[in-house]
Amino acid sequence: MELFMGLEFKIFEETDIEVYTEIMKLAFNDDSKRHLNEESGGPPGYDNGSFLREFALHKDSVAYKVLKDDTPVGLIIVWIKSDGNNYLGNMFVNPKYQGRGIGFKMWKYIEAKYDKTKSWSTETPGFSKTNHHFYINKCGFYLVKIDNPMDKYNESYLLEKKYNR
Repeated sequence: MELFMGLEFKIFEETDIEVYTEIMKLAFNDDSKRHLNEESGGPPGYDNGSFLREFALHKDSVAYKVLKDDTPVGLIIVWIKSDGNNYLGNMFVNPKYQGRGIGFKMWKYIEAKYDKTKSWSTETPGFSKTNHHFYINKCGFYLVKIDNPMDKYNESYLLEKKYNR
């Protein structure tokens, strides 16, 4: 366990799947309600544990469960590559804890933990304006490409953040 800016970071384990799937479901459904006016929606397996089983427990990823005052609040999955060009695979915060700087602190932890990174890349749904604001205006990513433009459900923003190291 590591403490960083008032948050606890612990390595995600298989026994965490049920708790964090529920948080992931809340976060993605909230995003769908806010931006698509739909009750639910997310990547395949976000609501049944298979997404976390596949990606958070993948042999090449590192996943951190995030707690505030011993309460699970979010999760972050990263792919650390030998060439220093890393990938932020997924990040979510329970909606009742959003807007409190937790996501930003999670990101700052990752930047501090992997301070030799040359670049980070990630992608986020085109409809998720909240995510665009967070990644671009708060975390310093740049939009590099839009896949499936104008497709309400499949549009994806590819983002990148480079460092001069």
